[in-house]
Amino acid sequence: MFVLRHWKKCSVALLGAVAMAGLIAADAPDKATPSVSASSPVEAGRYLVRIGGCNDCHTLGYDQSGGNIPESQWLTGVPVGFQGPWGTTYPTNLRKFIQTFTADQWVQVMRARSARPPMPWPSMHAMSDQDLKAVYEFIKSLGPGGEATPAYVPPGQEVKTPFIVFVPQMPATQPAK
Repeated sequence: MFVLRHWKKCSVALLGAVAMAGLIAADAPDKATPSVSASSPVEAGRYLVRIGGCNDCHTLGYDQSGGNIPESQWLTGVPVGFQGPWGTTYPTNLRKFIQTFTADQWVQVMRARSARPPMPWPSMHAMSDQDLKAVYEFIKSLGPGGEATPAYVPPGQEVKTPFIVFVPQMPATQPAK
C-alpha cells in the first residue's frame, strides 16, 4: 500500500523533475517572488515544510500515519530508496545535512543543487531566499536527530535496502470489444 500511495504523491514531482532535469536555472527567483509571512522564521519554515511535502519523503512513516508523527521525528531521513534510470537515491536526513551550513550557505546550496529525482528541485529553485532561510531556521531548530541515510547507489549496482522503483510501465494491450 505504501508503494501505491507514495507513487501517486511522488509521480507528479518525479515526472516534473525528470522533464526539467538540466533545464532549470539555479539563479535566485526575481525580486517579485512572494514569501511566506509568519510570526517568526521558524514558524514560516514549519509551514513551508508542511505544505511543501518535505515530510512525505524525508520523515519515516509520515504519509502512512496521515501526518501523525511527532515533530521531534521530522526530517530524519528514510532508508527506503527511490530507484530509476538515475540509480537509487535516499531521502536525506535533513537535520544532519543542514548542521554544517549557515543560512546563506544553505540558500547557495539549494540554488545550485539539481541532484537526482524524485526531489522536486524546480520547486526549491522557485522559492524566495527568505523562504529558503525560513526552512533552514526550522530544520536547524529541530536539532541534529536521527541517523545518516544510505548513500546514493549508481545505476546497475546492487541495492541493499528496500527501494521503490520509479519506472513508468506500459499497460497491457486490451483486446477490442
